[in-house]
Amino acid sequence: MAEEKDIKETLDVMEKAKRKLLVEKQHSYFFEGNTLPMEFRRKQLLKLKQALQVYEPRIMEALKKDLGKSAFESYETELGMVLSELNFALLNLKKWTKKKNTKTPWVHFPSKSAMYQEPLGVVLILSPWNYPLQLSLAPLVSCIAAGNCAVLKPSHSAPHTTAIMEEMISTYFAPEYIAVISGETEISQELLKLKFDYIFFTGSPAVGKIVMKAASKHLTPVTLELGGKSPCIVDGTANIEIAARRIVWGKFLNAGQTCVAPDYVLVDESVKERLVDRMIQYILAFYGTKPLKSKDLPHIINEKHFNRLCGLLEGQNIRYGGKFDAEIRKIEPTILTEVKENSAVMQEEIFGPLLPILTYNKLENAIDFIKKREKPLALYLFTNSQKNERKILQKVSFGGGCINDTIVHLANPHLSFGGVGQSGMGAYHGKKGFETFSHEKSILKKHVGIDIPLRYPPYMGKLGLLHLLLK
Repeated sequence: MAEEKDIKETLDVMEKAKRKLLVEKQHSYFFEGNTLPMEFRRKQLLKLKQALQVYEPRIMEALKKDLGKSAFESYETELGMVLSELNFALLNLKKWTKKKNTKTPWVHFPSKSAMYQEPLGVVLILSPWNYPLQLSLAPLVSCIAAGNCAVLKPSHSAPHTTAIMEEMISTYFAPEYIAVISGETEISQELLKLKFDYIFFTGSPAVGKIVMKAASKHLTPVTLELGGKSPCIVDGTANIEIAARRIVWGKFLNAGQTCVAPDYVLVDESVKERLVDRMIQYILAFYGTKPLKSKDLPHIINEKHFNRLCGLLEGQNIRYGGKFDAEIRKIEPTILTEVKENSAVMQEEIFGPLLPILTYNKLENAIDFIKKREKPLALYLFTNSQKNERKILQKVSFGGGCINDTIVHLANPHLSFGGVGQSGMGAYHGKKGFETFSHEKSILKKHVGIDIPLRYPPYMGKLGLLHLLLK
């Protein structure tokens, strides 16, 4: 046993050294300027697109094994979104990388000013298990477009998808440019001790604090895409049919394991029963009378999360659903009513197919209910009242969201995506993603033909003129 332990410790040390060397090689590759040319970045984006097309069948199979996703849902929420980001980056890369000329105050005459986008260097991308492909490769697209090297550390909880990504990336890219490192949580902790130029993390607020603390050692900037309890408000003017359909779709997508899923519904008490009735009808329409057997309902990622969700059902008033199958880790789409504000299901992000329904009699009460809690990653409002829409947008702080829909703001590359406060910091997608992984370098270029002496000593008698010039 002692000999086996010694062998394991030796292998661990060797692997640790290997990972450290990999990061050092990426720094060298970047410093040599290999990633700077715009045409190089374009070729790498095209290479990633080709890789995804070649690996599509195996990616779909891996997502099915890890999360029980149908091919449609896997393409809709994972592969399709990455390809959309890729195509958008390819279309706009030349414009994003172009020097931006800016105005210069006349007091600096004769000179001109410009902004240059430059890559940050070597980036660490730490991604979660709920959308293992999308949340690894969408930030990678922005990282490549901006001209960086990258180390990806996907979640060990989605092993099949991680294995496919590791194989795909190592086949199409040199490790000194882009590499995938797999392994348990300890590997992530080890990587966080190394020097990176940027860290991009998607996951829980609790782990986000750990990442931020580790990044502070090297003063490494971070983007934290976290989560929280994202509310969905349905007021008395809403189209209940549309609201019910879109809430059910957004909530039970990926079995509720979505950071921007509606976590709970705040509905005007005058339309509550109509909304709940229609939601039940749409659950039946989407998943049938036996949803645990539906091929369109994914399963819970692992036993730990399955047991946590089952625990949240205890003591709740189950209006619909609530059945589960531990063997296949599936839980029915479940609607909870008469939910108490202090119940367990309202104390944490649910991250599963349980939807609490709460009522309000005045919109101000709903606003106060949300504002008493941490700022959410997303908010959804169903209304036909412009007054109510303005009121919510002005009074409630949240990362982003939709009016009369759920989830789909993520699928618009023209919109940035990110949290605020406890739900995260920084943003990405589209142009914002390119900017996140870039440094905007400001340059003022002064002409040498004229050199106005006002700024130089001695200063006696010049203050009045300076006042006049800087008015």
